[in-house]
Amino acid sequence: MSRNANITRKTSETNISLDLELDGTGQTDIKTGIGFFDHMLTAFARHGLFDLTVTAVGDLHIDAHHTVEDVGIVLGQAFAKALGDKRGITRFGQATVPMDEALVEAVVDLSGRAHLSWSVEFPRPMLGEMDTQLFEEFFRAFTGNGLLTLHVVQKAGTNAHHVAEAAFKAVGRALKVAVAIEPRIAGEIPSTKGSL
Repeated sequence: MSRNANITRKTSETNISLDLELDGTGQTDIKTGIGFFDHMLTAFARHGLFDLTVTAVGDLHIDAHHTVEDVGIVLGQAFAKALGDKRGITRFGQATVPMDEALVEAVVDLSGRAHLSWSVEFPRPMLGEMDTQLFEEFFRAFTGNGLLTLHVVQKAGTNAHHVAEAAFKAVGRALKVAVAIEPRIAGEIPSTKGSL
């Protein structure tokens, strides 16, 4: 069974097309017009082993906010669609990823309940052309539309690039665990309620 999704979203601010394959090998083709964001999405997909194609055209002459947030919306929708009713998934995932002096932990529950807990601080406001405040906005849009609970906790780090990259890799790796099929539950929904 293939677990994939193709989502297109067009507004007056952005035009986004996204393809996601949960059971991929980490192949990516990402073009958002924001170099550092492309780098982070590539790291996320590579470490989650998700095949991910993103083409986004946004109002970057204003700033990157609409593009980053809307990519989060579409990626969350794609995860929700690709997971379907979530039968047989592991559901929970955790990963702690170092990058030099930085250390970030991500814990996820594909619960059907949207929540982001973001405990990450950046020592400078910009990375390339990207405002570091937008990382939280991206993950808030992603969790809200993917209907998942995500905790991201910075345990160490003084270099903003390292902190951001460790966060995206940790979230990718935590999701890789959470979406994995657990053969011991034979296609059951991993909840005592019988639904997620």
